[in-house]
Amino acid sequence: MPKLDREFAEKFLTSLDDYDAYGVHLLFNDWWEKAPHDAIEKYVAAIEDHPDQGPLAKQRWLAPPVDMERLEGCGPGTLGEAYHRFIVDNELGEQLAVGYRELHEEIKSDGRLQRMPDVIQYKVLRGYQTHDMHHVLTGYDPDPVGEIALQAFGLAQMSYPYAGMWIAVVTAHMTYLEPDLMKPAMDAISDGWTFGREAKNLQFVHFEHQFDRPLEEIQIEYGLYPRCLRLDNSNTDAGLVAA
Repeated sequence: MPKLDREFAEKFLTSLDDYDAYGVHLLFNDWWEKAPHDAIEKYVAAIEDHPDQGPLAKQRWLAPPVDMERLEGCGPGTLGEAYHRFIVDNELGEQLAVGYRELHEEIKSDGRLQRMPDVIQYKVLRGYQTHDMHHVLTGYDPDPVGEIALQAFGLAQMSYPYAGMWIAVVTAHMTYLEPDLMKPAMDAISDGWTFGREAKNLQFVHFEHQFDRPLEEIQIEYGLYPRCLRLDNSNTDAGLVAA
């Protein structure tokens, strides 16, 4: 029976105690060195054998850096216009995904990611590019509640250890340290999980080629609209981990 590496378990407890000081992205990168081979193989197969995700992942397509002028030219009600508004309203840098990619390459250069399969490395980079767009498409706000809901949404669509670690850290933290977070956290997780199971696959989709399409039209096509979110974002500003 596979067991969790005890050195990694200590890092998990560090993240559980204070995920601002030791984020899930660091935990995710630390896991691969001692991860069970069988678990790695199952994560790879979950992507490569998926009827929608497998062919898209095989392309290894990455979008160019965000072109804010291009987004500014998108018409009212389009995905591009909504994405541009999301970036501006939340003061997100247009080179955000590029920065994450540089961080990934820096970690990769020191050998820690030698056992991370190529398709997972692609998912890391593509995920940096699509995360905020998935906020726009799903309607989840970029606050702690919306972030954990979006991670649950993604986990429902794809077996991916980063999202699973998010859920594991949050549920362990609420159980052992802050029980008051249990209701908002589980509401967010259950809402995102159910939504992700019901919607069509969003993972690896080239939404950058659809900026000029009406957002509502895309949401209808992917089973994302109409929908009523049931999340309570009150009194959780300091409790739940943010992306």
